[in-house]
Amino acid sequence: MSRKITDIERQFNRSSAGSYDIHANVQRIMAEQLAKTLIAWKGEETSNILEIGCGTGTLTRILVNEWSKASITALDIAPGMIKVAEQRVRSGTASHLAISQSKPDRLSFIHADVEKWSADVQAASFDLIVSSACFQWLKNPRQTLRHLRQMLRPGGLLVFTTFGPRTFYELHQSFHDVYRTMDMEPQRHGLSFQTDYEWKTSLMEAGFSSFHKERLIQKEIYASVRDFLLSVKAMGASTSEAAATPGLSSRRLFAGMFKAYEEKFSLQGGIAATYDLLLIQARVSHE
Repeated sequence: MSRKITDIERQFNRSSAGSYDIHANVQRIMAEQLAKTLIAWKGEETSNILEIGCGTGTLTRILVNEWSKASITALDIAPGMIKVAEQRVRSGTASHLAISQSKPDRLSFIHADVEKWSADVQAASFDLIVSSACFQWLKNPRQTLRHLRQMLRPGGLLVFTTFGPRTFYELHQSFHDVYRTMDMEPQRHGLSFQTDYEWKTSLMEAGFSSFHKERLIQKEIYASVRDFLLSVKAMGASTSEAAATPGLSSRRLFAGMFKAYEEKFSLQGGIAATYDLLLIQARVSHE
């Protein structure tokens, strides 16, 4: 029986063909922030690493270079992303040497949805699980975190970056203003993002013994609202939770949003877009 392709997989397959890396400046910042945290933590023995949502391989290459003796499993829901990541890692000189000088098969790529895949993985398989700009896509984060907890060995560490609730604040405020102007109940356009407190609660319920978070508000400038939306779409992140509203056409809604956005959030050189970046660490007890 053939496997059903999800909308998320389809979106990221499309963006893997070059547009993702062109527009993913914030995702690069998140991967670099995560990498700095990991390198600072590096003192402990790490033999098995899992990366969830490897994308085009920015973080994967760092893992290969920094953990020259560890076995690394890189997972992504989109085969197009895996193809680009594998080419990036294996073609980089330092990465190639880091693989070939140890075990040539120590890096493996898996095409899978982590929420389904993690349910069947052997317990205590990894020392370190990392993920950058991926966990906002989880449909059932509490259940997935429980699976990841089981996959970690005693003393193991989960480190991930994701987007916080103020991400795209300007966009959501502009949509809100349009709905209110038309005396309609506002709807959410785009994903809803969890707070750090919500992540902490889920991690503690999953059985992690400690929690640490860092937060960075990143402001990006785009030439126009249209350029901002095209950039988000090019990264494969154009999912919306909003339903069609009777009496309000999509064209009218977006025209009003564009106007409200430009009136409130224009800066010299374009418009502002907020990215609320969370870096979260959670550890399993050594017992």
